[in-house]
Amino acid sequence: MSDITLRRATADDSRRLTRLVRTSGAYAGEYASMVDGYQVGGAYIEHHPVYVAVDATGRVLGFYALLLDEAELDLAFVADEAQGRGIGRLLMEHMIGEGRAAGLDSIRVVAHPPAEEFYLRTGARRTGTVPPAGHTHWARPELRYDLTADAA
Repeated sequence: MSDITLRRATADDSRRLTRLVRTSGAYAGEYASMVDGYQVGGAYIEHHPVYVAVDATGRVLGFYALLLDEAELDLAFVADEAQGRGIGRLLMEHMIGEGRAAGLDSIRVVAHPPAEEFYLRTGARRTGTVPPAGHTHWARPELRYDLTADAA
């Protein structure tokens, strides 16, 4: 992991992050409608804390986006070929640190169903289920990372 660096994303990362979302194997088949045409725009990146994990060559291996006003993880992706290397865990640990630094007590996650186990392994707890709505035709697990010292 020493060759992995986390940095704040910039608007220039928009195309790479969009490509990572749209090509994610986790959104194949029945889940493809969720990312069809999805865009991680430059204005979004500039407005929200978005952090990318990059390798020594600068290749984006994963990223997350935290909505501070809503205390919610909005996006979290690791490139298919980079999964299983601890990058997702590194991103979640960083996100928790950013949330604490911003004074948040917890961070809500409405998870993609296949990702629920990942969030549980990285310290989130299940709090409920979000029913289908809009382009999402399936129920999604709702989880929460508790950031208070008592919960740590």
